[in-house]
Amino acid sequence: MLDTATIRPQFPILETSVHGKPLIYLDNAATTQKPLAVLDATRNYYETQNANVHRGSHYLSQLATEAHEEARETAARFINAPETAEVLFTSGCTMGINLAADTIARSGMVKPGDEVILTASEHHSNIVPWQMLCERTGAVLKVVPLTPGQTLDMEAYRNLLSPRTRIVAVGHVSNTLGTVNPVQEITALAKENRPDTIVLIDGAQAVSHMNVDVQELGCDLYAFSGHKLYAPTGIGALWGKRELLEKLPPWMGGGEMIKEVTFEKTVYNDIPFKYEAGTPNIGGAVGLAAAIRYVSGLGLDNIAAHEQKLTDMAVEGLKAMPRLTVLAPDVPHSAVVSVLADGIHHYDLGTLLDQMGIAVRTGHHCCQPLMCALRTTGTTRASFALYNTEEEVQTFLKSMNRALDMLS
Repeated sequence: MLDTATIRPQFPILETSVHGKPLIYLDNAATTQKPLAVLDATRNYYETQNANVHRGSHYLSQLATEAHEEARETAARFINAPETAEVLFTSGCTMGINLAADTIARSGMVKPGDEVILTASEHHSNIVPWQMLCERTGAVLKVVPLTPGQTLDMEAYRNLLSPRTRIVAVGHVSNTLGTVNPVQEITALAKENRPDTIVLIDGAQAVSHMNVDVQELGCDLYAFSGHKLYAPTGIGALWGKRELLEKLPPWMGGGEMIKEVTFEKTVYNDIPFKYEAGTPNIGGAVGLAAAIRYVSGLGLDNIAAHEQKLTDMAVEGLKAMPRLTVLAPDVPHSAVVSVLADGIHHYDLGTLLDQMGIAVRTGHHCCQPLMCALRTTGTTRASFALYNTEEEVQTFLKSMNRALDMLS
């Protein structure tokens, strides 16, 4: 188990006071706070190694290049990628999914009438890029609905699979419901139906809470963000199978992604550089590697056990409040719980909790189709991280009760 008494001092922002009360930060699904290990690594890079990468023969450029490529190796090991070159640095999960969707659309792999399968619980970042692909290629978008218990309807998914299924894109963990989707089974069924189906998994809400092994999952593409993994904003990664990445066209043109340029023809670079035009976010990559080392040192299994205890405590406490409806109440949650309050707007509830020093997220969480299916405009969401404590959860539950009384 984790020793939060030792962990919390490593996150300076947790000492913040909000409206005269100690901050209780329960908005980790939006972004996580950063430990000293990440802050120090990023500062050290800019103080001692800052230079452009891959292009210089001088000392600092070599240091920066080594730091950048070591970060790629760290990210590859973290998700058990077969080879480091399959890991592309991006600005985050959203960019990773857009890169995948746009290059697939331009590759000619998707024909008019082909089908793209998403789920009803997807984040907008895993909906809109595929809508754009469908508009460009003439493909048809299909959606896996939810069961009455707000899990994916796997029988409906099986029925949606057809000889025209070309792409399946699904979130590993719902950022609103907190449910863990059976992505390994989803991938296996897609491949069984049609071996050349491209399966992308949105791992934004997964990598900081559980061990991820892309080889075990069997998917073709896996995207995640750094800032939800205790790393800086503006950095993330897209892993893809070499065979697929070599078939897809480049996404942007510029420096680094080329081998040779003439006005008549350009020869593109090998992966991963083929997809990394321009100066990369080197400091962000260094910070991402530091964050990965940090959570790996604590142990993802230990983190998962700690967060599960907090989440279960929160779910049970919220279910006991008669004026609240907990979403996906009968299945395990992965560090996220969302509620609806009878007759109370989610924004009002979140505002009152903020006055009590508690940071939660309110709104549609970039999941408007899911909100439509739930017949609501938004929820109040609490999400947990490795530095949260049982005492914070207890205070959150007491504060929720108090806020409900004040708003009734």
